[in-house]
Amino acid sequence: MGLFKKKDPISERARLLNAEIAVLEAQIEKLGAHLQERTTQPRLRSTALPSGARTRSTVPAGPLHTPVFETNDYQRKTASLESEVTPQHFNDLGVRKYDLAAALRRFQSYLHGPTAHNPKLVSYLAAGSIKGLRPLRYEKRVARNRFIALCVALALLAWGIAAVFIRQ
Repeated sequence: MGLFKKKDPISERARLLNAEIAVLEAQIEKLGAHLQERTTQPRLRSTALPSGARTRSTVPAGPLHTPVFETNDYQRKTASLESEVTPQHFNDLGVRKYDLAAALRRFQSYLHGPTAHNPKLVSYLAAGSIKGLRPLRYEKRVARNRFIALCVALALLAWGIAAVFIRQ
């Protein structure tokens, strides 16, 4: 009964990858058997060439498939942060003009920090949907409470030291 079963995207993806691995292993075995058939055939000798001039003809092995590359959005995003260099950005003396809008954007990008390379994983971690990992909001709460407790302890320590010096 799949109605009350929780979907687990990681285990589903692992199952799909295992199926792909099984298909690739079957292809490897098939190609290995084909290669084995080639090597078991008897070699024929040519009497037209002397034994020293005989060369072995081999067919160059090409790639089985072309590699598939994922798009890398990180380079495009970081390139867009850099401002363009055009002649309008320089004054008559060749000194770069001050661009207030670009400076504000740079400052805001420093405050926000870098973007995640894998936003789907970040959303899984933040929501706590990966088994065994606590949600990010819980971890933030624990860190915040720890910081508050440390500040209170430090304030009490400073108050105690101040009370000792005031009495003397």
